[in-house]
Amino acid sequence: MPEPGTRLRVALDATPLLGTRTGVGVFTEHALEALQQRDDLVVSAFAVSWRRRRGIREHLPAGVRAVETPMPARPLHWSWARRPFPPVEWFVGRQDVVHGTNYVVPPTSGAARVMTVHDLTSVRFPELCDDYTKRFPALVRAALAQGGWVHTPSRFVADEVVELLGADPTRVRPVHHGVPPLDARPVSEQAEPLVAGPYVLALGTVEPRKDLPTLVRAFDQVAGEVPDVRLVVAGADGWGADALRQALEASTHRDRVVRLGYVSVAQRSVLMGNALVYAYPSLYEGFGLPALEAMSVGVPVLTTRAGALPEVVGDAAVLVEPGDVDAMAAALGRLLADEALRRDKVEAGRQQVQQYSWSAAASGLAGLYADAAEERRAGADRRPPGGRGTRS
Repeated sequence: MPEPGTRLRVALDATPLLGTRTGVGVFTEHALEALQQRDDLVVSAFAVSWRRRRGIREHLPAGVRAVETPMPARPLHWSWARRPFPPVEWFVGRQDVVHGTNYVVPPTSGAARVMTVHDLTSVRFPELCDDYTKRFPALVRAALAQGGWVHTPSRFVADEVVELLGADPTRVRPVHHGVPPLDARPVSEQAEPLVAGPYVLALGTVEPRKDLPTLVRAFDQVAGEVPDVRLVVAGADGWGADALRQALEASTHRDRVVRLGYVSVAQRSVLMGNALVYAYPSLYEGFGLPALEAMSVGVPVLTTRAGALPEVVGDAAVLVEPGDVDAMAAALGRLLADEALRRDKVEAGRQQVQQYSWSAAASGLAGLYADAAEERRAGADRRPPGGRGTRS
């Protein structure tokens, strides 16, 4: 750890910024932006990639140094899964802290290790995960055994990491994400709105955890009572697309459901800002950023009591039990029919979202980095002269 008055050197894994932007990528982008504004940190970013490593530079905020040393992903992941070698400092230089933003943090020779665990779907609901995601718990356990610290986006996930992975609770730190500002500028390539008229919006990659079939069935129950309202489901097909297609094919009001594929950031903002209700029927969430995004632009939210969602949305959303079609239909019907209820939830949502800022997130992460680096330094000071200590 640097001497008092100097800045902590922190390197973050920015690989999630490459390719299609997911929720992890959104976290990585905005965390980097907020962290680099602090005067107690020197922030750099790297990508575990050989061919795409130079691609991160264009995604980094000013002030964040891009590490472009080649890091061949396949052989490094193969080695890191078996032993803590080679240390990441070989590629990123000397650091005080290395932060793995997507469950996996590389081994280090001297730096403290921090990893963000976004949720534990792979432990709670392995049947909802692909083979790649199922690898995460073993990698987190290995890093914990080697002295790693854990950042989670909610108290709910922090408690799960302690309960399900056996982590020391003093080394697990919940720090809420902020809410990215939605860009509501018109999309240049569209002369008309993506969807005309009032609609209920569900937005995100189609996967089993999002439970979109339940939303389709709930909408089917109330569609006859609100003939001018449509359901819009926007997002790229994931491995849960077949179940959604089957639900749509069985829907009595299939002609009232608009299925959009992947949408751009600007299109996402337009869709969200013009929705009558935002529906988030998830079976499990470690945070629930889309619900907060909807609240930030004055859209009432219908979601479930799943995972961290009650913690994150509080009383500002209408909550139902996950997977309960009838309860979701009843709640959706109330929101669509009751303008006063929608106004109340909009106002409550605007208040709720004020609790989540990226500057507060950066402050919490900086405190975690400082504690992890101090512990690492103290451990190094206790090693016997000439001793190698335990590699981590």
